[in-house]
Amino acid sequence: MKEIIQKQRDFFDTHQTKDISFRIHQLQIFEKVLKENEAALNEAIYADFKKSAFETYISELALLFQDIKDAKRCLYKWARKKKVKTNLMNFPASSYIIPEPLGVCLVIGAWNYPYQLSLAPAIAAIAAGNTVVLKPSELPSRTSAIMAKLINNNFDPTFFKVIEGGVPETTELLEQKFDKIFFTGSTKVGKIIYEAAAKTLIPVTLELGGKSPAFVTEESDLKMTVKRLVWAKFLNAGQTCIAPDYVMVHKSVKHKFLELAKSEIIEANYSFDSGNFLQIINQENFERLENLKKSGTIFFGGKSDKQQRYIQPTILTDIDFDSDVMQEEIFGPILPIIEYVEIDDAIKKVNKLPRPLSCYIFTNSSKVKNEILNKISFGGGAINDAVMHITNPNLPFGGVGHSGMGSYHGESGFKTFSHFKSILDKPTWLELPLKYAPYSKSKLTWLKLLMKFQ
Repeated sequence: MKEIIQKQRDFFDTHQTKDISFRIHQLQIFEKVLKENEAALNEAIYADFKKSAFETYISELALLFQDIKDAKRCLYKWARKKKVKTNLMNFPASSYIIPEPLGVCLVIGAWNYPYQLSLAPAIAAIAAGNTVVLKPSELPSRTSAIMAKLINNNFDPTFFKVIEGGVPETTELLEQKFDKIFFTGSTKVGKIIYEAAAKTLIPVTLELGGKSPAFVTEESDLKMTVKRLVWAKFLNAGQTCIAPDYVMVHKSVKHKFLELAKSEIIEANYSFDSGNFLQIINQENFERLENLKKSGTIFFGGKSDKQQRYIQPTILTDIDFDSDVMQEEIFGPILPIIEYVEIDDAIKKVNKLPRPLSCYIFTNSSKVKNEILNKISFGGGAINDAVMHITNPNLPFGGVGHSGMGSYHGESGFKTFSHFKSILDKPTWLELPLKYAPYSKSKLTWLKLLMKFQ
């Protein structure tokens, strides 16, 4: 690994990656490889999750194609020198900011969306002019293998290399000197990554998780609310970092909400045979979720098949913030429902938990919407929708506090993998003597006067 990283550093030092045309060419190769091997990518992820080609496209590949398209279209704009104003104290001069790549970057992907959460950060790193070492999650082994095969067979390893493995390989990678580490995964592992990076002051972006709430108020359009919430929650069998983790429902609409949710789940036909549902990633997580189902009363669902790692979409009632299911991120097809009466009380309860990655507000009341937006800190979210904010490349995606640090997608991803070099460019034909010794009262008077006009 040390040799791989050193060779990438040597290649980076040739400055070839700073050429915008070089970056665009690499992105074109990336796009071509993904499109020509879409069938193989679908086959691999189905073997790991029973994830259909439809869901793989809408939740993984389409987002990657969009990232590549945006980067190719906007890269010259993102990477150009940006002029800024020069203050009076530095007259005459010009000031500008130069984006430059950080260097050799390590991207550690997550298992739940193995293509999107591994390759999207890599696309951003390439667009910014870096070299990349990618370590996909080892849990979905077929997707890890296909990414390693496609990338290692189509890119120079001194520029872009996939290293497979588990904890030992990740540990060894973290002992190396990178210029940037990008990690997607749990808060627990994120702390380990952050601690390892701190030893050599490596900048880190952490995309973590948390218990993302959804609010359903008495002013919401219940039918559309349920349709969007159910889809967002059970997409990827609930194994989504920005899935609605639990729902705060106003007492007056709770019964109708539950009945509509039950009908929507039945209509969606969440089964393997239909291609509408996925497996739980492994037996460990299956058992964990089976235990969480016992936290409250099962209003709907609850069936499971250990051999198939299948858990039916499940709605839990009689839940409060002390219930077991509320002590950790669910990351599965279990949806706890908590009723509330006063929105202020609901907000206070949500704020007792660590700041979430996402928050969703279903209401037609501007007052309630603004109250929640102003009083709850979270990474990002949506009004009258859920999960879909991730599809807008103009919205930076990232967490806050325990749900992460830093952001990416679109230009934000370019910025995440860039350093912005600030330059003051000053001619030599004029120099005011005010800052130079010997100092005097008159000089100080003039300096104070200049500062007033800064």
